[in-house]
Amino acid sequence: MYHRLFVGIRPPAAIRDALIDLMEGVDAVRWQDDDQLHVTLRYIGEVDAHLADELAERLRAAALPRFRMALSGTGIFARSGRTHTLWAGVEPNVTLQRLRRRIEQICVAAGVEPDHRKYHPHVTLARTNRASGSLEPFLARTAGLRLGPWEVDAYLLYESFLRPEGSVYEPVMRYALEPE
Repeated sequence: MYHRLFVGIRPPAAIRDALIDLMEGVDAVRWQDDDQLHVTLRYIGEVDAHLADELAERLRAAALPRFRMALSGTGIFARSGRTHTLWAGVEPNVTLQRLRRRIEQICVAAGVEPDHRKYHPHVTLARTNRASGSLEPFLARTAGLRLGPWEVDAYLLYESFLRPEGSVYEPVMRYALEPE
């Protein structure tokens, strides 16, 4: 049996509510729902049950001090000139980057292929497609977005299930960060 995994940070309810309140004004996009809102630290991908169990145990070692995080601005990701994702950005954060590097080290030590992509922390707001309306009005309206800061007190290992209506994310394990 294989498990499709990633490690992420779940924003608090007030931040998620504020993000959901922004989600309007663009036709034919698939807005994320509350259960999908997170900041990915490391996409792991499909692994067998043995490696999934090993990762769940090893990720305990990534513990660092709690830290504050804030969201700032919105943007898009595109591939081959086509936009596919609308997101809210994360303000630059040294501790977030340290946590991300530590989780990467743990994943590679467990046998997961290194992630060579540039890390761009964000919260996905919507998935777009060729039928999606113009994103410019949304981006202009949300350019000054600032939410938080909030205290990040944990990170989570999630399992992702692909469904026709979108991915379903289920928390597998929660890892507390150290009190300051």
